[in-house]
Amino acid sequence: MPSTTRAGGLPRRASTILLTGLLTATSTVALAAEAHASTDVAAARTAVPEADPTPNADPAPTADADADAVGGEVLVTARRRQERAQDVPIALSVVGSEALERTGNFTLGQVQQLVPSLQVFSFNPRNTNINIRGLGSNVALTNDGLENGVGIYIDNVFYGRVGQSQFDLVDLDRIEVLRGPQGTLFGKNTTAGAINISTRAPSFTTEFAGEATLGDYGYHQVRGSVSGPIVADTIAYRLSIADTHRDGFLTNVTTRERAQDYDNFSARGQLLITPAPALAIKLIGDYSQQKQHFVLGIVADYFGTYENGAAVPNNFRDRAARAGYTPLPIDPFARRGDANSHYQSNMKSYGASAQVDWDLGRAALTSITAYRWWDWDPANDGDNTALSVVTKAQQANRQRQFSQEVRLASTGNNTVDYVVGAYYFWQIVRGYGATAYGADAASWNLPTVSAAIGNAALSGFEARSTSTPETKSVAAFGQATWNATDALHLTVGLRYTAERKNGRFHQFHFAGADLSGLPDKARAAALAIRTQFNPVMDFTTRLNDDSLSGLATLSYRVAPDALLYASYSRGSKSGGLNLTALPAGIDPNVRPEGVNAYEVGLKSQWLDRTVTLNLAGFWTDVSDYQTGITELLANTVTYRQYIANIPSVRSRGIEGDLVWAPVRHASLNASISYTDATYRDYRNAPQAPERLNLGGIQNLTGQQLAGVPKFTYTLGADVAQPVGGALEVYGHADYSHRSSFNTTAGNSRYGVINAYGVLNLRVGLRTEDARWDVSAWVRNAGDTDYFQTLSPTNFGLVTGIVGDPRTWGVTLRTKL
Repeated sequence: MPSTTRAGGLPRRASTILLTGLLTATSTVALAAEAHASTDVAAARTAVPEADPTPNADPAPTADADADAVGGEVLVTARRRQERAQDVPIALSVVGSEALERTGNFTLGQVQQLVPSLQVFSFNPRNTNINIRGLGSNVALTNDGLENGVGIYIDNVFYGRVGQSQFDLVDLDRIEVLRGPQGTLFGKNTTAGAINISTRAPSFTTEFAGEATLGDYGYHQVRGSVSGPIVADTIAYRLSIADTHRDGFLTNVTTRERAQDYDNFSARGQLLITPAPALAIKLIGDYSQQKQHFVLGIVADYFGTYENGAAVPNNFRDRAARAGYTPLPIDPFARRGDANSHYQSNMKSYGASAQVDWDLGRAALTSITAYRWWDWDPANDGDNTALSVVTKAQQANRQRQFSQEVRLASTGNNTVDYVVGAYYFWQIVRGYGATAYGADAASWNLPTVSAAIGNAALSGFEARSTSTPETKSVAAFGQATWNATDALHLTVGLRYTAERKNGRFHQFHFAGADLSGLPDKARAAALAIRTQFNPVMDFTTRLNDDSLSGLATLSYRVAPDALLYASYSRGSKSGGLNLTALPAGIDPNVRPEGVNAYEVGLKSQWLDRTVTLNLAGFWTDVSDYQTGITELLANTVTYRQYIANIPSVRSRGIEGDLVWAPVRHASLNASISYTDATYRDYRNAPQAPERLNLGGIQNLTGQQLAGVPKFTYTLGADVAQPVGGALEVYGHADYSHRSSFNTTAGNSRYGVINAYGVLNLRVGLRTEDARWDVSAWVRNAGDTDYFQTLSPTNFGLVTGIVGDPRTWGVTLRTKL
């Protein structure tokens, strides 16, 4: 089994005990300091915009206004000002801190179970795809020269690579999922939507929250935060940590080790400085580290004939027989693989930001400065077998980014409310690729080539590459709302963005057998094989992209608790760079993506706000939709990845959120999404593997986009019952269902993920003031077997990543 010793030599169990002890000691010191700290102006501090955005509010589970339904307010910053979610004419879902506690969710992959329009699936953290309403990123592997269409923001800082968001989320106040283009205010490639994450801010009142969890599969987690004053009424701090470990769900029968484990440590420190009543400065530093023994490919299926019955030449069974290799039985939910090469998904992320909020009276000035790092260190067994075919297949990254935003927003009640600002972003993603071949590579790939030539060419051969896409982006934006009457409001906005990209790709032969001793003809043949697999290549490219985004929204309050709205938005996703081993005829530059989106919606509350019903209908047309193409080179197991434009894509559908809280101790919620996302013009799509004998391209016009279920819904229930004294017993259940979808760029029938649903349960006992809480939970209570991804190859092998099995555990929480 994998070692549970942390880097640096501290055993995992000891680190957990030490971490718990540190939290306890810190909270004791903080509580003692409370007696010396004045809190008279704590309320006044929240008057400074966004300096302390109601850090103790507990927004809703899934619908925009669940907290309203139970007598509270859900406050969001979707329009860069603090507003009630029900007053914002935008389709959004809010997942608050209480919902995260009830469900036990602490990653974006888990949060998607509460938001039907959000789809997150992952080959590994770097190769994670996030879609909203079917748009954002497709199912191909990540290309460093292309951005996602869903922008991710944590504490107002844009995260340039999706892998940066795949750590544990720490000490959250809320997650806002904004659906549809958000380019005017959020900018930077948010054509599909934005995920706006806010952590809890420092408090001038001493507080502590901590929890410890134990579960099966060796699961243990500690999470905690402590906050309070350093200098009374002037400087406050907040320290938050999370440490998680879980043993693997899979078994590698070759190495007899567990795989698909999870080891994550995250820490975040904040300082809030208020030198004057109208001025607040928030400094944030964070660090996260994650290690996984993953990806271990699981054999899900295989095929030896094409769709029309013709035999697949040199198919998987043929190759295995030549190598004397007996594959594992096709039983993916036995959760067994047999890779013989090293695999890992390790990464680190760290950063610092400074936010300055200055209340000028009739307006508020905000400045946000941030610098971030992300280091990605993978390793992969490229053939997913116990043979030494592809012993390395990986792309490491060293990403760095800097961002600066300045905005001025009106305050108070005005005939015209406005936000204006400017934004600068710089990023470089240094990529380090490696592909290496073992002793079985020639026999596996080249059955008609003599063993002497094939082994000389491939056994021990390694190619490496470097890529350096660099981005510089500057933007100016403004948005204004004309409050024509108390009921009628018109919002318009524009954003102009100028972006410059440049980069270099260099691939070279790094290692391999010396070919100089071969006869001239044999040496030339061996060199040709190496060039076929990994050609020597060196090129540079650059791209200039200027774009204008905008929106217009009309909203009308037909009743005090009913808002109708209609909107049009125009978004743009910047062009990309193909910094990879490009096939002949492929342009290294990718055209920008244009989006025209139309939406109508209703936000309403009924029966004294015990019922919240929100509806939205949307229609989005995308031109030059950017997609990643993953091709398997003929007669190899080497993949070639690049970006291409699809002429036209459309996503349309309806969404609904319903919350009913008839009494204080009970609430029900339901959310539903129907998404019809199709290729409107895609006549040169890559061919599915089972039809490759008919040609390399196909027409997918009219077909559903990859990675998009048409129908998703979630159901949830919370109940509580006082049991005497200051105790109450409570229960929570949530169920998430997704219809079938395809995870291949060519819509292969071997890439279809069947419909599935996952049920999560929790029951517990807590004090009414929530000071103590103990609960037992089950995730995937029905032990549903389902795939996250399926990947068929040209030679008939189908591998998959399976979803988590049923897990259970107990959690103890305290808040002081």
